[in-house]
Amino acid sequence: MTTAPWRTLFDGKSLDAWRGYKSATVPDGWRIADGTLTKDGHAGDLITKDEFADFELELEWRIGRAGNSGIFYRGIEDPDFTGKPNDDRIYTTGPEYQLLDDAEAADNKTRLTCAAAAYGLYPSPPGHLKPVGDWNSARIVAKGPHVEHWLNGVKVVEYELWSADWEAKVAATKFKAWPKFGRAKVGHIGLQGDHEGTLAFRHIRVHELK
Repeated sequence: MTTAPWRTLFDGKSLDAWRGYKSATVPDGWRIADGTLTKDGHAGDLITKDEFADFELELEWRIGRAGNSGIFYRGIEDPDFTGKPNDDRIYTTGPEYQLLDDAEAADNKTRLTCAAAAYGLYPSPPGHLKPVGDWNSARIVAKGPHVEHWLNGVKVVEYELWSADWEAKVAATKFKAWPKFGRAKVGHIGLQGDHEGTLAFRHIRVHELK
């Protein structure tokens, strides 16, 4: 396996690599502050202007008390979406690396929705998340069907898209309502904005895997 050079998606100064979901502009609520990409409440989801197939993504994230968000990958803007209008978002197609305050957020009742989990499908183990207010590092590796989630230097989730196990898990969750969920082999990277609370990102970079 060879890798292309690292490419910066956010350098602390510019949002040129980003736009809104089904929008040409950055949604209200996102701003650059002290070299970070941040929001303080509800905002539309951000997606990369470019799409990625096989890649390694690295970034740092810091979430507020009881905060909830996520990083999506291989998400597409589905032109044929026919579900509930409020569900026309990147989470209907892109798998999610969960971002959470595991101590106080409402989604902390199961490890399937705690920090670094493949949301709703594959749980993350406890013990690797830093306290609220500290920066955490996330790494996502996607190579064909193989996906890895890393949190603060530890591989916490590993799974195979389209495997029998994955298909069974999808069929048992809300994702079964969205036939294009997890099917795309190339798509956008997304940052979820549609939750209350503060959230910040920095040092976002990606390189493609060949």
